[in-house]
Amino acid sequence: MPKMKTKSGAKKRFRLTAKGKVRSGQTGKRHGMIKRSNRQLRNQRGTTILSDQDARIVKKYMPYG
Repeated sequence: MPKMKTKSGAKKRFRLTAKGKVRSGQTGKRHGMIKRSNRQLRNQRGTTILSDQDARIVKKYMPYG
């Protein structure tokens, strides 16, 4: 049986935690910072955990973690 391929885009954008949750970078920080509040920018630092519905989709793209 051949191995399944991991989607290259998902491989670059997401990582799995030890408990199997999907971690990704925060959205909304590419451009247009001037119109966002400082509080919003502070809260968007680092990474975030995807919701269960979104994580289910990403896990299909990454069959081996």
